[in-house]
Amino acid sequence: MTTPLTSYEPATGVLLWQGEAGDVDAEVARARAAWPRWAAQPIAVRIETLRRFVNGVRRNEDALADLIARETGKPLWDAHAEVTAVMAKVDISVAAYSERTGQKRLEAALGARQSVRHKPHGVMAVLGPYNLPAHLPNGHIIPALLAGNAVVFKPSEKTPAVGEMLVKLYHEAGVPFDALRLLLGGPDTGKALAAHPDVGGILFTGSAQTGIAINRQFAAQPSKILALEMGGNNPIVVWDTPEINAAAVLVVQSAFLSSGQRCTAASRLIVKDSIADRFIAEVKKLADRLIVDHPHATPTPYMGPVIDNAAADGLTESFLWLMSNGGKPIKHMVRPKKGLPFLSPAIIDVTAMEERPDVELFGPLLQVVRVAEFSDAIAQANASRYGLSASLIGGSPDQYNQFWANVRAGVINWNRPTNGASSAAPFGGVGISGNHRPSAYYAADYCAYPVASAEIETPRASIGVGLKDIDISAMGD
Repeated sequence: MTTPLTSYEPATGVLLWQGEAGDVDAEVARARAAWPRWAAQPIAVRIETLRRFVNGVRRNEDALADLIARETGKPLWDAHAEVTAVMAKVDISVAAYSERTGQKRLEAALGARQSVRHKPHGVMAVLGPYNLPAHLPNGHIIPALLAGNAVVFKPSEKTPAVGEMLVKLYHEAGVPFDALRLLLGGPDTGKALAAHPDVGGILFTGSAQTGIAINRQFAAQPSKILALEMGGNNPIVVWDTPEINAAAVLVVQSAFLSSGQRCTAASRLIVKDSIADRFIAEVKKLADRLIVDHPHATPTPYMGPVIDNAAADGLTESFLWLMSNGGKPIKHMVRPKKGLPFLSPAIIDVTAMEERPDVELFGPLLQVVRVAEFSDAIAQANASRYGLSASLIGGSPDQYNQFWANVRAGVINWNRPTNGASSAAPFGGVGISGNHRPSAYYAADYCAYPVASAEIETPRASIGVGLKDIDISAMGD
């Protein structure tokens, strides 16, 4: 008996989509059977197929953006930006594949040659998140298909409709139906997919808790590739700068874009004490102006709701916990619409707290820490098990060099927000933010493995030492 699935619009509570959970064994088997034929296609065929996918997304851009907005609650402009990133991924991946996994041939002695070529792993499982339900899984699917893998894609159970439409667009472009399979289901389905013996690798984006569990599950299976992107507790440091307003804009963008539901969102504002009062007041003034409303509202909102009421409840409880344990509220978190997961952006000063929780608060909640010295700012930035992104706003070139050299993160910016990383660069973190297999441009690295070959058309060999002399007398006439 199949399990019914439903998806509701966070901004309205209206039922958006319903369907049934898939069969893990059946979907993996279909992908496994289709993989050899897809892998045998010339790379030019796979590239052309994926470029047709881009054309299909372009034709359906408004419909896909509208669906993303409805299913996640993010403003329509934010959803359109996600669709643009989806379309840009193919050309970026083609360039990355050529650069990072291309063929190499070197001439050797006696007319031989040394070759390096790359092979796909087989069936890759892609586990997608709900916050960027098209862009982030697409960032795994495109390079995996390009390298010749088959893919089983399980979208988040909170955004199945976007996952379904994405796969439909691939199939309409000519990606074989069995080379890319959609697997719908909840956490148990994801666990079963990750454990399946015919899956050659897991490409995961999600929480640290789930990623660590997958990593533990794979500990005795070194033959399987595992790429983890597990979020962050990201710092944004503000130091001496005459551009107070611009700095405040960068902080607000970092903390509250997509309602703070970005793995690169700034969770911790670390600010020089001597400028803190003025600067925090500027951030609060800007945050007070942010429009929080449903995706299609007029005037255009900056933020929509978080993904569901459970997430909103958890964030509200976290804000109250911080208040109860020494945090001083600067801007309270409130629920403006009863029964729906809308949250106002919240800011709280946690400088006086003796122990600050090192967790990913996935929403519009910014914690403030005041420090006196730049070395203290770096120490506070590193006071986390996570290490995805970090930004320095202001400061001198020497201070940025010091910041870059000493802060533990996979994405380090200067006078730019913590979020919005380029797909033309590697994207990944250290600590419990990842496992040193960055995605984006470097996704090519984990979608194929290198094979070294020594090759010559005619066998040629001799042994020059260590042989007994030939006994001529024992030889016949």
